[in-house]
Amino acid sequence: MKIFSKKRPPPPERTISINDDVRDGILSYSKMRHPNEAILVLRGKSKDGAITVDGLVVPPFSHSGPTFAGFPHSFLPHDKSYIGMFHSHPSGSAKPSVTDLHNFFGLVSVIVAFPYENDDICAWDSSGDPIRIT
Repeated sequence: MKIFSKKRPPPPERTISINDDVRDGILSYSKMRHPNEAILVLRGKSKDGAITVDGLVVPPFSHSGPTFAGFPHSFLPHDKSYIGMFHSHPSGSAKPSVTDLHNFFGLVSVIVAFPYENDDICAWDSSGDPIRIT
């Protein structure tokens, strides 16, 4: 006898849409902070697996260098519109590191790799799986 035999449908495929102004801000901020990493908090909404990014927040007391970027999360004011984090990789790889995955914040991590152009932007979930950018 099966107690919980009802099969759940698979979760919807997660996608991310980034507002043009936000995309320009991410690329400009990355170029400005180079050769150090840049870090920003993403603001937006998520519904049925579709993530929409429509704003950026400079986290308080952020710090960075050529191989790291971070901020103390306890100083970030509570806001339900925070949906993830963005940071740059001056090394040229947009793949999340183990440290990136261990410090995951929100629903999505957006990473842009040097030379910081539109095609260098990638999005990842907390498992390190890519999220399709629409």
